[in-house]
Amino acid sequence: MHRHEGPSRGKFTAGITVAVALAAAAAGVVIDRYDDRPPWGTDIAYEGGYILASRIRGYDVDGSRTKALLAGECALMERQGMGGERAVHDPAAWVAGCLDGAAGRPSRNQGIVR
Repeated sequence: MHRHEGPSRGKFTAGITVAVALAAAAAGVVIDRYDDRPPWGTDIAYEGGYILASRIRGYDVDGSRTKALLAGECALMERQGMGGERAVHDPAAWVAGCLDGAAGRPSRNQGIVR
């Protein structure tokens, strides 16, 4: 008969049970803290506005729509709910992303290290 080295089955099971309980508790704390908004919600909102304005700018042949975005249409679109679910996370960040995209500036989230 060969004896297995390591913790007994009882200690192993107890250790796994404690680890699962701690993971569930940590998940509960994160869910309670952030609820429906993920911890990176500001980045999501900014990128949502940036991408929308970049697309509008790309298809704007005469430049009139881009000028309108820069003149306040970004904020108007956000107030009217046109930013979608992404804008809900952080409306101000969505508008900032929209203005950056309309102006042709690089995204503030670009690059490996921020």
